[in-house]
Amino acid sequence: MWLQPFLIGLVIVSAFVSCYIGLTRDPQPHRIPVAVTGPKLADKVQQDLGDAIDVRHVRSAAEARDALRHRDVVAVLGSGPHGSALELDVASANGLSTTTAVTKLATAYAHGADRHLSVSDIVPLGRYDARGLAGFYVSFGVTLSGFALAQNVVGLSGQLRLRHRFALMAAFAAASGLVAAAIAGPVLGAVPAPYLPLAFVLALLAAAAAFATKMLATYVGPLGIPLATLLLLTVGNSTSGATIGTNLMPGGARALSELLPPGAAVRAIADLSYFQGSHLLAPLATLVLWAAGSAVLLTFRTTKQSPAPLPALADPARGATS
Repeated sequence: MWLQPFLIGLVIVSAFVSCYIGLTRDPQPHRIPVAVTGPKLADKVQQDLGDAIDVRHVRSAAEARDALRHRDVVAVLGSGPHGSALELDVASANGLSTTTAVTKLATAYAHGADRHLSVSDIVPLGRYDARGLAGFYVSFGVTLSGFALAQNVVGLSGQLRLRHRFALMAAFAAASGLVAAAIAGPVLGAVPAPYLPLAFVLALLAAAAAFATKMLATYVGPLGIPLATLLLLTVGNSTSGATIGTNLMPGGARALSELLPPGAAVRAIADLSYFQGSHLLAPLATLVLWAAGSAVLLTFRTTKQSPAPLPALADPARGATS
């Protein structure tokens, strides 16, 4: 019996180190969306940089910058007013790893074309979010709190009815979202998102983590908690796109980032903070599906396992059932 927790611990530490260090060890840009003004320049850039970027043709510099401000692209490349120089507009709010990668690619192209490159940051990070990791840390903390609550709720399964356990997790999710949003936003000023929308996103994340952890523990048994640790805290957070941009990850990691709650929460927080919530629907749908889907599966399993009512016992004294 002692061997199982020993092996589970080794698996978790191996996965944690592999995910966090492995993804940042040698990131390779893959089809980073960049708006390029001018058809000739766009063709040349795509030819020289290949699959590292995904050139988006735009009609004007104003249209390109609007796409950058709404997170449809991560950079804008165009010729300067005199045509001999190149101008690169970036949004550091997309993450420092992504911004650094696209700047290096544009610099390499400019050097090869013997043209000067100037760089402007038109969607900068907030004053107290200098490295762009505030959204990651607040989502990591909320995920961890939802996971920890679910662990305790698993131990209360024999003492609380299902509806009471659901109410406990839902109330905690709401409280966790309100408290975390207040600390990260108005108190510390690190996440410049509107307070109530931010609290709503974080409450959904806490609910997704709590209900998913409880669901895995119910269906898988003792291995459910380690599985939730791997899925949510290790793989989910490492592929969230905060410490390393999704366009710098391998294909499998990019897919997991889209599907798991931590990645959805990090994208939603960035959208609310810096991009006017332009792409908020998809991450919200992911969080709702995880929370609601896990709750439905828990209800189904608990209902299925509920024992049938005992038949009435005969009362010999009355000759009838009691």
